[in-house]
Amino acid sequence: MHKVIYDTDPGVDDAMALLFLHRHPDIHLLGVTTVFGNASVDTTTRNALFLKREWSIPCPVARGASVTFDPSRKERAWPTYVHGHNGLGDIEVPATIDLPVDPRPAYQFIIDTVRANPGEVTLVAVGRMTNLALALKHDPEIASLVKDVVIMGGSFYVPGNVTPVAEANIHGDPEAADAVLTASWKVVVVGLDVTAVTTMSRSYLADMAKAGGPSVQLLSDLSQSYIDFYSHAVDDGMMVHDSCACVYVVAPELFNTVEGSVRVVCGGIADGQTIVKQNGRRFAPNEWDNLPNQIVCTGIRSQAVIDLIRDVILGK
Repeated sequence: MHKVIYDTDPGVDDAMALLFLHRHPDIHLLGVTTVFGNASVDTTTRNALFLKREWSIPCPVARGASVTFDPSRKERAWPTYVHGHNGLGDIEVPATIDLPVDPRPAYQFIIDTVRANPGEVTLVAVGRMTNLALALKHDPEIASLVKDVVIMGGSFYVPGNVTPVAEANIHGDPEAADAVLTASWKVVVVGLDVTAVTTMSRSYLADMAKAGGPSVQLLSDLSQSYIDFYSHAVDDGMMVHDSCACVYVVAPELFNTVEGSVRVVCGGIADGQTIVKQNGRRFAPNEWDNLPNQIVCTGIRSQAVIDLIRDVILGK
């Protein structure tokens, strides 16, 4: 059984990943922590509570960071053209959800939960890494108590999606991402190298909704404008970025990986670029030396991943 804290900014693809985590029989979802990114943290927290209610998810929701790890960074406009003005594809969502939020800030929820389950918790982070960086800042020892960290973010051998070299989650808070990737815990990076080639078609999702009833119909409804957004890159479908990271937790054999130390560029025209110094490569002394060995996904069995997402969500 994988004990998971899901750090997220719902977000359309975040919603699919949440339902996958909730329904996988080998995952015990300990909590959902929210962060700003696809929308404000007020909106992403409301969305997490909405999905918790609609899908009867029993775990707590903790509200997370509303600004970057370095608060002097200026916030850009929310990506409403991707996830809609309400973060969930502009489906009808109540302004408030009558469910409680955990009283602790997300970073403290992470610290407390990890300390209560030493060596057992996997952190799955599919938004900006701000909450994880704050947890490390407030309690550096948790790095030795976390089982592993799986993040959706970065691009290594393919272009970025917000600049030619940067992926959105990393670009949104590069300092936080660099802190997470250079900490002394095991990090698996599931980035655009694999997520950009893993797509679910509109008809595939429609068939899922037909078989899965109202809960999966909700997932299909909130995904429609997201599919429309991807018309420039996908033939009537969408990239399932965040679900790929969740699949890695239970089926790492579906991925090809390399290992090495990873750094994030903080500032300048390459702001948010992720760079791996792959094991076995020799260089003069540099900023990648003497850092933890992390895992970077470079290949994926895309159709097997899509089919696994479907089977888990439909309870097959």
